[in-house]
Amino acid sequence: MPAASRNSETVPPASRSSARPVRTEIITTDRVAIVLSLIWLGTAGQILWLAPSDPAIPLDGFHILMTLLALFLPVGMIWVAAITMRATHVMREESTRLQAAVDAMRQARVAQSRHAAARPERPKAGPDRSGLQHKTAAISFSRNHANLRPASATHKALAQKGAERDQRSLPLATPPEALDPPLTNADFIRALNFPETADDTNGFAALRRALRDRATARMIQASQDVLTLLSQSGVYMDDLPPDRARPELWRQFAQGSRGREIAPLGGIHDDTALSQTAERMKQDPIFRDVAHHFLRRFDRTFADFEARASDAEISAFGDTRTARAFMLLGRVAGTFD
Repeated sequence: MPAASRNSETVPPASRSSARPVRTEIITTDRVAIVLSLIWLGTAGQILWLAPSDPAIPLDGFHILMTLLALFLPVGMIWVAAITMRATHVMREESTRLQAAVDAMRQARVAQSRHAAARPERPKAGPDRSGLQHKTAAISFSRNHANLRPASATHKALAQKGAERDQRSLPLATPPEALDPPLTNADFIRALNFPETADDTNGFAALRRALRDRATARMIQASQDVLTLLSQSGVYMDDLPPDRARPELWRQFAQGSRGREIAPLGGIHDDTALSQTAERMKQDPIFRDVAHHFLRRFDRTFADFEARASDAEISAFGDTRTARAFMLLGRVAGTFD
């Protein structure tokens, strides 16, 4: 893993609390445009149909063209206004999301300094990793505000996410993200590692593009949830450099292999992190549900990614914070037994 990626713990993506209202506004805009178009066409058509014909006016191509323009030009203007309003809603949502992410990063830096001062040092079992000493605790976001919230509120929200996330249906209107180009593998990998710092412009850009993809956005949210809960137990992914597994093993996992055949994928061997995670898995039902939801989402998402990824891209994916969380939770849950 590059040194730049070890500077801080994961910073979850900004709250997407405005996504549903914005989509509602877009659907409402489309419906209003449809209703206005039908009203205009009905009214204008009735007037033209009932208007007495004047034999002095010849019925040639020019008059037919002008009649059609008078009939359909207002409809075109209605839809131009509707498309403009849709673009305005999308830009406003994006601006709100970016501002929330930046604000969260600033608060995370403050939390980092406090945590580093209060946290006792653990004995080092391996070589010195001084570059990993600065971690940022994962932050859980409210659905309505990009503010920090207490752990109890985090638990209540996470208890409902796993059941709700897979049951959301597509809106009636075509969502704006459906018009975006396909997510590249490089952006997918960078997004699942989360932005490094508040100045990580490329990381935030990749995260924005990844959040427009429904499946990847669900994977990012599941990863954020589990990393948030792990950080509450003092388990940080930057403290857990894994043993690298060959891309062939990752491909076997994507194709359905489980157990000792793919045991090298469980490359996290930190006894403290494993024991703390196993203890919480037994005692905390909220954590257990979130962890199992994350593992299921990881299975489906990685299977899709493996089909289009090269060996080098799979190796880079194995170094992400999301992949490390999978290795840790997979060992605790018995995926590699």
